[in-house]
Amino acid sequence: MGRKPPYKPSYVKEDTALREPIVKLGKMITDRVPYHLGLKKLTSDDPEYWALAAVATDEEAELALKMGVRKPKTFAQLKAISGLEEERLQQLLDHMSWTGLVEYNWENENREKQYLVPMYVPGSAEFTNMNEELINKNPEMGKFFDYMSTLPLEKITPMVPPGGAGIGMHVIPVEKAIEMNNESISLEHISHWLDKYEGKYAASPCSCRRSRKTYNEGCADDETDWCIAVGDMADYVVETGKGGRYVSKEEVLEILKKAEDNGFVHQITNIDGQDKIFAICNCNVNVCYALRTSQLYNTPNLSRSAYVAKVTKEDCVACGRCVEVCPAGAVKLGQKLCRKDGSEVKYPKHVLPSQKKWTEDDWDWNYRDNNRINCYDSGTAPCKTACPAHVAVQGYLKLAAQGKYTEALELIKKNNPLPAVCGHICNRRCEEACTRGTIDQAVAIDEVKKFLAARDLNADTRFIPKKVIPKVNGEFEEKIAIIGGGPAGLSCAFYLAEKGYRPTIFEKNKRAGGMLVYGIPSYKLEKDVVQAEIDIIKEMGVTIKTGVEVGKDITIEELREQGYKAFYIAIGCQGGRKAGIPGEDAEGVVTAVDFLHAVTDDESLKVEGDAVVIGGGNVAIDVSRSAVRCGASNVKQFCLESRDIMPASDEEVQEAEEDGVEINCGWGPKEILTENGKVTGIVFKKCLSVFDADHRFNPQYDESDTVTIKCQHVFLSIGQSIVWGNLLNGSCVELGRGNGAVADSLTYQTTEPDIFVGGDVYTGPKFAIDAIAAGKQGAISIHRFVQPHSSLTIGRNRNDFKELNKDDISIKDYDTCKRQIPGKSNAIADPKHSFRDPKLVFTEKQVKAETARCLSCGASVVDTNKCIGCGLCTTKCEFDAIHLYRDNPDCSVMRKSEDKLKYILPYAAKQRVNIRKQTIKVKLKKVKKK
Repeated sequence: MGRKPPYKPSYVKEDTALREPIVKLGKMITDRVPYHLGLKKLTSDDPEYWALAAVATDEEAELALKMGVRKPKTFAQLKAISGLEEERLQQLLDHMSWTGLVEYNWENENREKQYLVPMYVPGSAEFTNMNEELINKNPEMGKFFDYMSTLPLEKITPMVPPGGAGIGMHVIPVEKAIEMNNESISLEHISHWLDKYEGKYAASPCSCRRSRKTYNEGCADDETDWCIAVGDMADYVVETGKGGRYVSKEEVLEILKKAEDNGFVHQITNIDGQDKIFAICNCNVNVCYALRTSQLYNTPNLSRSAYVAKVTKEDCVACGRCVEVCPAGAVKLGQKLCRKDGSEVKYPKHVLPSQKKWTEDDWDWNYRDNNRINCYDSGTAPCKTACPAHVAVQGYLKLAAQGKYTEALELIKKNNPLPAVCGHICNRRCEEACTRGTIDQAVAIDEVKKFLAARDLNADTRFIPKKVIPKVNGEFEEKIAIIGGGPAGLSCAFYLAEKGYRPTIFEKNKRAGGMLVYGIPSYKLEKDVVQAEIDIIKEMGVTIKTGVEVGKDITIEELREQGYKAFYIAIGCQGGRKAGIPGEDAEGVVTAVDFLHAVTDDESLKVEGDAVVIGGGNVAIDVSRSAVRCGASNVKQFCLESRDIMPASDEEVQEAEEDGVEINCGWGPKEILTENGKVTGIVFKKCLSVFDADHRFNPQYDESDTVTIKCQHVFLSIGQSIVWGNLLNGSCVELGRGNGAVADSLTYQTTEPDIFVGGDVYTGPKFAIDAIAAGKQGAISIHRFVQPHSSLTIGRNRNDFKELNKDDISIKDYDTCKRQIPGKSNAIADPKHSFRDPKLVFTEKQVKAETARCLSCGASVVDTNKCIGCGLCTTKCEFDAIHLYRDNPDCSVMRKSEDKLKYILPYAAKQRVNIRKQTIKVKLKKVKKK
């Protein structure tokens, strides 16, 4: 981000003659001290000038100059000082109120209407941006608000005392986080302010959200109704075209709850002292200018509440929900275990202006991205780190241990909408990384997940997530097309639906599921398991149209004409690859993809005679085991790799051998033998090495060392390809390596702006969990894209997790129970020839035993120097592990804006003395060491 050059609207020319009343008014209202005191002259480059010039006439400026700043006057008083006729004066006041240059209230003993010129922020900058008609006509007002919330503060921020000294806004905690705190005082409670202004509330547009959109930094929230005006301000925002609407107390509470669900910070105005506010805002840190004042300048005193969050480490399970929601980046994931020497890991603390001389180098222009860093460099739980979707493994194991199965399933679905699928076929990278594996065997994470997800197979116990929509009323109406109903497409649809959309999936096959249905045999993943999870996604509002091939039955352009605003292409790698050897076009040669698809369509398919499978991955294993089940007399599998580097997992290889498959390593195909166009055998040559010195795939062979195998079937499982068909006709989507789509690695946006991609069509063949993770990211991007003028990248979670050092941890007390093994069904008499899954789900007893084996090695860590005390973290924790503490009572001292220098200057002097003392101490220590 960084500092940008001064912005000036195109209508302001260098040779424009300055309008003197506008110059004087800009000087009167601004908080930029050099300009206010006349030490520096306003020019046409200054926002105080060009913004007022756009919305105020000279006559209005002259009237405002006579009014002064924040000095309420009745109509009669204004008539007296202006000398204007009543009708003309009222016309001016009405228009100035509409633009936001003037505010009004009835805050006097006689309850007589009085008008005043507000400051810029909070004040007229907000009011101009709330007015949709005005900002559409004058979009430069968005930058005006931007500048007026930064330029006056640049020099003063490090000197601001706790409580903010009457500058801007003030964080007010989530009510539930402090309602039982005996130390809290009334003004720290939202309920206090709602009671104070009982019956006088108006929901109005968020000016920050609207402002940011004027220069394409929107956050994709619907800006309507997030700001709650209270008291006389409620009348003002309703009556003056600011988009306000009166709401009941119950509606206010609903809006506040929606804000908390979305991770928005509650803030109150902080310019009128202890007894008055005029708004409660629900702020998204990615756009909020009030939160920016503390985050950009790294000075939390500007906005923090009296509270800080602290974690009870023994109760924390590093689920990361508090980390994801923290607007200030104050909570990150760390570790719970001590180091080998028994010491605890020390985590760095944010340096504050009270500790050193503050300069521009201490600012953080990229705070919105830096606040989304998830993890300390020393690392956290390896299971969450290793999972491509970063599922909160430690968290759902703990919930399962407590018998909270629905809550555990809910936690899983925050990052993985297909837990039942993954419980059956995940490649278990979490288990490979599991810290427990350094002692004996990893926790059987996937089996526990399979147990939990089994609830989704039953309509009575399945969990359908609650929608969390960044919109006060209703859902989003934008139409989104997802092309491909595999794991990436389903995941994208799920998270879009959760966000308030109703996307449509177009699937060319007769069943949705992609490779989950057509590429994975039923003995590993029953089709009813996939369907159950698809049913949940449909219940969330997703439409699935099967038997529709986009590019053939309908084009992307035709979908655009139907109103679709964005497209997510997730068609996978549905084509097989040939080996490029003689005889591979003979009858009896089939690719793995085609064979597995055929078996899905018809499990009674017969493979008569001997079969040879070429390939060493898990897909090749699936083909071999399926061939056995289809009646092959003998199945031999050949691969280039030696057994120790064979891509297939050890478990998969073992199960294939138990089915009677013969595994032959170190051989590559040379020629397929045929007779009358049919396969009769295959010749293999010895593979000497698979990779070159740079570990690039470059197999070397001994052409003289061969072996001939008689067979009637050859199945090629040596890779998959993307079959685009006519899908991209007329588009400018670029294709790259492996014929995959070229897209941005963070947003998945292609060179065709409304087309996004994900899953295998972008990465090449990977695992279901990788596609699921990509689907969620695709949904985030599409949500931001279809909401106009939003940034696809700013403030986005980069999922930058790091694994703790398993070689430097101390593990003392732990449950010594051995890893649980799932049982097998006795109902399947001949499992090696059956397409039914013989594996049973864990029993509850096994779940209790297995979850007890978790070492609970991760934990959240709060930097109390960065915490702003909003309490959002407490609303996300399922484990009662994080709470607010009233450690900074001075932060609840609210001052009037006019008095700010009376408190800032003494605080700055005191701070300077303390910094000097600290500097001297450090120097003395250095001298002593020498």
